[in-house]
Amino acid sequence: MRIVRFSPNANAGLGNDPLFGVLNDEDQILVLRGDPIYSGIVPTESKVALADVRLLAPVIPRSKVVCVGKNYADHAKEMGGDVPVEPVIFLKPNTTVIGDGDFIVLPPQSTNVHHESELAIVIGALAKNVEVDRADEVIFGYTCANDVTARDLQNSDQQWTRSKSFDTFCPLGPWIETELDPENLGISCQVNGETKQDGNTSDLVRSAREMVSWISHMMTLLPGDVILTGTPAGVSSIVSGDSVSVTIEDIGTLTNSVTVR
Repeated sequence: MRIVRFSPNANAGLGNDPLFGVLNDEDQILVLRGDPIYSGIVPTESKVALADVRLLAPVIPRSKVVCVGKNYADHAKEMGGDVPVEPVIFLKPNTTVIGDGDFIVLPPQSTNVHHESELAIVIGALAKNVEVDRADEVIFGYTCANDVTARDLQNSDQQWTRSKSFDTFCPLGPWIETELDPENLGISCQVNGETKQDGNTSDLVRSAREMVSWISHMMTLLPGDVILTGTPAGVSSIVSGDSVSVTIEDIGTLTNSVTVR
């Protein structure tokens, strides 16, 4: 099931507030009542065509975006390091989140911003001390993510908060896929149509379910929280005017253009 968050056109008669819906194979959206992460799948009688809406980020985390660093061995190598003995995690504020079609805005503080294609986990239930074999019970679904990073600031600061936290530095979308096995999915990134990253989630050092469990044993995960699971090798610079697309098998493609502040 594909869950979308969208803004309807004025002539749709659905008001002005963002709405949630289920996208079917005919590109029709069945409008839902409330946020399905909190309210469940409660359909209304309204339908709208995908072509008649503007897709928004499918989730705006109310609490946190938790990110996993160096979770693909080939990316750890290209960054000049080894896979860490224990996971390296960091947080992004929810103000970094944008949706499909929104602009990634390059900040004046950086001259070397990189794309990072990632599988994102959307948490659907309160999760504390969850074992790996029960991780699916707290996962609402999966979406595409781009962990945009000011690489020069990451290197100079010797910690990752500033480099990862600029507004627009966490594109998510285009929707949440709720019926998915995350263990063997192709993941790629194209910049202006040229493939820069081409990996598979089977190469994750620690799987999506393992990371849900590991993180939940340290911090409580809340409904609507998002976990970015790491990026494969091939990260590279993006500049104003670029178009960046993250594609994950069985989910879809998240595309954002790049501009400057």
